[in-house]
Amino acid sequence: MLTLYFAPGTCALASLITLEDSGLSFDTKKISMRENEQRSEAYLKINPKGRVPALATDRGVLTETTAILAYIAQVAPAARLAPLDDPFEFARLQAFNGYISSTVHVNHAHRPRGSRWADDEAALESMRAKVPQTMGESFELIEATMFKGPWVMGDSYTVADPYLFVITGWLPSDGVDPARFPKISEHHARMLERPAVQRALAREKV
Repeated sequence: MLTLYFAPGTCALASLITLEDSGLSFDTKKISMRENEQRSEAYLKINPKGRVPALATDRGVLTETTAILAYIAQVAPAARLAPLDDPFEFARLQAFNGYISSTVHVNHAHRPRGSRWADDEAALESMRAKVPQTMGESFELIEATMFKGPWVMGDSYTVADPYLFVITGWLPSDGVDPARFPKISEHHARMLERPAVQRALAREKV
């Protein structure tokens, strides 16, 4: 049995949606960020990084969204969540998710998580002020050069789609109007219609 440790409102939603899409049996454990549960002794034994998501498998715990998404796609090949038979396309998928993880998510984190990089209030405010620009520029790049349509990779839905969906949902709070990106906005609306997304969002509310 797989167990996903997640917190509502975080990137862990991408892994939760993917599990819902996969057809695999899984359980979930909600971590309260408000109560700082991610830093609790019990959770740090599961994920010493003190972050979500974490996926407990029969071989150990996996962390990092990009790794978890790729793992789910490979252990549930019948769900066709990644181009597993095409090394180049699989690498292209990983490149997209890597960009979301290493650049876009980090851009966003400078607003609510600036204390990871600085303590000085002036520096923190400077980081927050920069977020609308950096997030906007990242999404301009995705809209213009990375998003193939109707899904991220083209005609086939993949694990890149829930990851983009989650980060797109953060744009308003980051001071970016999603309407600037019509293809991505249409993608976000279509994602909301998917049963797996609706089930995942319902799990967040329980």
